[in-house]
Amino acid sequence: MLFAILLGALVLFAWGRWRYDVIAVGALMASVLLGIVPEGKAFDGFGHPAVITVAAVLVLSRSLHNSGLIEWVTRVLRPATARPTTHIMALSSLTSTCSAFMNNVGAMALVLPVALQSAHRAGRAASQILMPLSFASLLGGLVTLIGTPPNIIIASYRSQELGTAFGMFDFTPVGLGVAVAGILFVSLVGWRLLPTERQGQTEGTKSLFQVEDYITEVRLPEDSPYVGRRLVDLETAAQGDIAIVALIRRKDRMLAPSGYLRLQSGDILLVEGDTNALERVVKQAGMVMVGEAELSAENLRSERVGMVEAVVTPGSRLEGRTARSLRLHTRYGLNLLGVARQGQPITERLGSVRLVAGDVLLLQGERESMPEAFQALGCLPLAERELPLGRRQASPGAPIVFAGAIGLVAFGVLPAHIAFVLAVLVQVLLGELSVREIYEAVEWPIIVLLGAMLPVGQALETTGGTGVIADPILSMAGTIPDWSILALLMITTMLLSDIMNNAATAVLMGPIGVTVAQGLGASVDPFLMGVAIAASSTYLTPIGHQSNLLVMGPGGYKFGDYWRMGLPLDAIILLVSVPMILWVWPL
Repeated sequence: MLFAILLGALVLFAWGRWRYDVIAVGALMASVLLGIVPEGKAFDGFGHPAVITVAAVLVLSRSLHNSGLIEWVTRVLRPATARPTTHIMALSSLTSTCSAFMNNVGAMALVLPVALQSAHRAGRAASQILMPLSFASLLGGLVTLIGTPPNIIIASYRSQELGTAFGMFDFTPVGLGVAVAGILFVSLVGWRLLPTERQGQTEGTKSLFQVEDYITEVRLPEDSPYVGRRLVDLETAAQGDIAIVALIRRKDRMLAPSGYLRLQSGDILLVEGDTNALERVVKQAGMVMVGEAELSAENLRSERVGMVEAVVTPGSRLEGRTARSLRLHTRYGLNLLGVARQGQPITERLGSVRLVAGDVLLLQGERESMPEAFQALGCLPLAERELPLGRRQASPGAPIVFAGAIGLVAFGVLPAHIAFVLAVLVQVLLGELSVREIYEAVEWPIIVLLGAMLPVGQALETTGGTGVIADPILSMAGTIPDWSILALLMITTMLLSDIMNNAATAVLMGPIGVTVAQGLGASVDPFLMGVAIAASSTYLTPIGHQSNLLVMGPGGYKFGDYWRMGLPLDAIILLVSVPMILWVWPL
């Protein structure tokens, strides 16, 4: 019954119809209802030290983001962007270094706008730059205990087996070697394997979003039923399928006008939308179509109003929703002018487009209110030169407190979950973090996924499921060397992590690694370390990790592009990691 539940969860993870936290809770509830997981232990996973550590690290990642440290480092690295190889190597090294001490997606989100700007200045396609950075964020996570959730989970499994978890830098000898080899590959060879003909964000707004082709001037006559009514009433009549980007009243031009502005006779509206939606609202409102507006995208900006591209991040409020259901203009003051998916603009009615992670949106709104709106929606602006992100003034407080917590863990003074929660508390007391930021920084789908899957992973051990899975692998003992069994375990874990979340992969494969090691009469350390490396090697598909999804839209990548660079990178990781694991952690 447990295998049936896990197989169903695996299929649903790969299908992607529902979010992974929903699937994980479904697997947990099925296990409880069938008596596999005891009712009294169903939610023990949410209090597990690994879950608490992951949550605390996500919060501390936000404080590092606020500190301004990364912006200073990127300015130092700017001269290295002259050539493609040094450009990718410099940004990949920065991304992996950040990722070693903060959330992978957080590190990617910090460097992504900088990478796009530097690629634009250098005249390079975004598709050459962004996937190497995504892979670098995953490689950097291998270096420390807190670099990625699988490391934290694997450390907790070691604590269960041996009484002592892996330490903060126990992952470093192998992880650093793999990261260096991987970054050298993506910087010297890997980027050459990627498509360069795709449109990406760096080609500029004009080439990706031809908004001027969809803007029409309409006039409100005296006999229109909408004279005296609010602008939002007109948008409601259009069912969210148009955006009013400007209103001309006598000699005044108002860009991104407020939805609560009262319409007057003679108003000229610049309306963006497809032909069918526009004709429908013009007829209903009794307006007169003046003709296509002769303007460029630059005319839709001003000192007060900006037009910014943003990417839908995994887990954001936009994911799975439409602009119509979110009421983007009335609730957030944003006009949706365009949506691009995998580098291609979507031409259907924008109000009804169901947004997915990785979509690039063209948004117009007041510059002052945009940072707060983007934060509330959970989307990432791709052009920081257009938008002040409202970060605090650079402060050394957050990095110092974070470094102190790392020191407490590294020297064994406190366990990781206590040290990092303590660091969060200290930063709140020092004013480096607000309480609101704490709750916003926690990536709740990951927390729910871990809390739900840990009891299921425990059930895999208690029911003897790990032994059933490990037996075919152990049957090869004696016919092939033990290092081959380690490599086979890693290959299996790599393939699983490409179709399901890497944290869930670590939860399921960690106990299997322990069972295989015990069956061979070997130390559990090399097998747990192998699972940790392999679980974070999600390079063949965009669905294995949020970093891969994050660059899919801005880079114009298709699903099949990831294996071009990911497959040889997986091979290099195996060739480097297996001998290093056996050297550092002997059988």
